[in-house]
Amino acid sequence: MSAVTPAPPGDRRRVLVARLDSFGDVLVAGPAVRAIAHGAAHVTMLCGPQGAPAGRLLPGVDSLRVWSAPWVTETVRPVDDSVVDEIRALVAEERPDEAVVLTSFHQSPLPLALLLRLAGVPRVTGVSVDHPGSLLDVRLRPGEDLPEDIPEPERALRIAAAAGYRLPPEDDGRLVVRHDAPAPPEVTALGRYVVVHPGASVPARSWPAEHHRALVQAYADRGIPVVVTGSPGETALTAEVAGASGIDLGGRTSPEELASVLAGAEVVVVGNTGPAHLAAAVGAPIVSLFSPVVPAAKWAPYAPLVELLGDQGAPCRLSRARECPVPGHPCLSSVRPEDVLDAHERLLDRASRMEVAKLRSSPEARA
Repeated sequence: MSAVTPAPPGDRRRVLVARLDSFGDVLVAGPAVRAIAHGAAHVTMLCGPQGAPAGRLLPGVDSLRVWSAPWVTETVRPVDDSVVDEIRALVAEERPDEAVVLTSFHQSPLPLALLLRLAGVPRVTGVSVDHPGSLLDVRLRPGEDLPEDIPEPERALRIAAAAGYRLPPEDDGRLVVRHDAPAPPEVTALGRYVVVHPGASVPARSWPAEHHRALVQAYADRGIPVVVTGSPGETALTAEVAGASGIDLGGRTSPEELASVLAGAEVVVVGNTGPAHLAAAVGAPIVSLFSPVVPAAKWAPYAPLVELLGDQGAPCRLSRARECPVPGHPCLSSVRPEDVLDAHERLLDRASRMEVAKLRSSPEARA
């Protein structure tokens, strides 16, 4: 870690926290945001357009700013004077005393650090393989100061800690979001239900649609209602998967409403995509249909009740492929609907045992 003069004890500062990529990426930054909010006077969350809806759900965010970075795949744009001008204006308005740049293992904080320096931010923290020169005041080095194979929420917490911010003792560091919006009426009318979310951010992370549809029917055959969720761009998929048996909510929920739908589910069946992290943040048990194109150690849902399905040793492992490079997509197509049903039962059993253990350890039980 770079040698720096730490912020004075008790000095409550205005902090800009940056996470510029997707919805799920912002959600897993939540514990770090809370840690920073615990020690800061004001937290500005800087997100890209895809991540901003998640930023609005995070406790600890005082103001949210949306900015499109030229180096982020989903927001690629020309690099010109407007890029510098926008960051200068944002910094002038938010007046941060420092910035904490949160990134994943394959990203660099240095482009944003350069812009923040040009805008006059005096203290910047980030993780960088490359030597940052004067761009970072606090630098963590992957594989040296920072382990490579830890969950993304823990990685973000370590970056926050390097900047001098830690969670309060009563905060367990789990993902948390606000989910006080009412679910759609057809969901609130249900008692027991399962959520199936068939979409994924890229095809290489998708379980086949026909498998999803067969799963919905299998649940219906067991008398368990299924709610099928998806974004406005996934309505054709959700309609196909829901068929005549499921409740199709594709394109019909805001992020806040989706959080409430997930919070009420007995189990959520979902791939490696943003709603998996949202399900973790509302405490839902999760059957995770996880393609190994990225490491599960980093990106599996960060929650105590998760069943991970998918061949984690498949040839596509760690390829970061967007399109499956292996004919037949075997890492996920080999997972059967019956495997999901079995995982569902294991989750219910684990949840029951956890509840019993919690009751036994309660002060009333020990008295």
